[in-house]
Amino acid sequence: MKIVILDSNALNPGDLSWADFEELGEIDIYPRTAPDQILERCRDAEVVITNKTPMDQHTMHELEKLRYIGVLATGYNVVDISAARENGVVVANIPDYGTTSVVQMTFALLLELCNNVWRHSEGVHEGKWSASKDWCYWDYPLTELAGKTMGLLGLGTIGQQVAKVALAFGMQVIGTSGTPKEVEGVNWIEVDQLFERSDVISIHCPLTPSAQGLVNENKLKLMKQSALIINTSRGPIINEEDLARALNTGAIAGAGVDVLSTEPPSTDNPLIKADNCIITPHIAWATKEARKRLMDVALQNLLCFLDGNEINVVN
Repeated sequence: MKIVILDSNALNPGDLSWADFEELGEIDIYPRTAPDQILERCRDAEVVITNKTPMDQHTMHELEKLRYIGVLATGYNVVDISAARENGVVVANIPDYGTTSVVQMTFALLLELCNNVWRHSEGVHEGKWSASKDWCYWDYPLTELAGKTMGLLGLGTIGQQVAKVALAFGMQVIGTSGTPKEVEGVNWIEVDQLFERSDVISIHCPLTPSAQGLVNENKLKLMKQSALIINTSRGPIINEEDLARALNTGAIAGAGVDVLSTEPPSTDNPLIKADNCIITPHIAWATKEARKRLMDVALQNLLCFLDGNEINVVN
């Protein structure tokens, strides 16, 4: 059996092992693959493993031996699912591998906005503490989470775990989702009320047509001037021009985002130069532990397919 891994670096830049996959047959592992290289590299493949390299209708029509596509992610929009079905190609994804890591990043962004840890550390290294006339100093606001209201856009697996951590911090938690949902410790409310009442809004909903651009000028105007917004979900849920304007005019206090509408972003993305906006390069999912779980599930998906007991199939 011929296995081709098209963009191994997206999951494994060298700190994990592909050895279990190598035992299953002949394998070609490419750190990354350009669109014009896909057909040549996959010509004889029965199994293709991809993270972000697209598998479109034309490609699948050309690959006569292809039987299986393993997506190294939860989202599988890189694969034309209809074309895969037409060509008898099974597509499997990796659900729920990164929940713990995404929750951790959510609070890493939030706590940085509340405590300005890195800014204060830089000040100390620059000599500000040594030169201080007082025994301590703070150049930026320090904000306590206890008693504040956390508003969750999305109450799926990740949103529910964020709620648990927020409750442990002593926060009040409100949330909204496509349909009313009972979650312990969370009061379900309508979207506009969530924007009005929240001290922190954390986004954990999927990128559906109704969610695209959900966080826009009209919604941001409802927020408290002291409020913060966190996005570890999908970039296009936020209208970035509107958020940058809200930050630069002081309409809201700050934002922490791990995702942008285009990745990698152009240098003129408005959030890159926006006031009090922390941006990380879509790494909430990427702890070594989460990536190892992802690889283990990807292997199990493939083994089950080969045994005729398919799991995590999306088409």
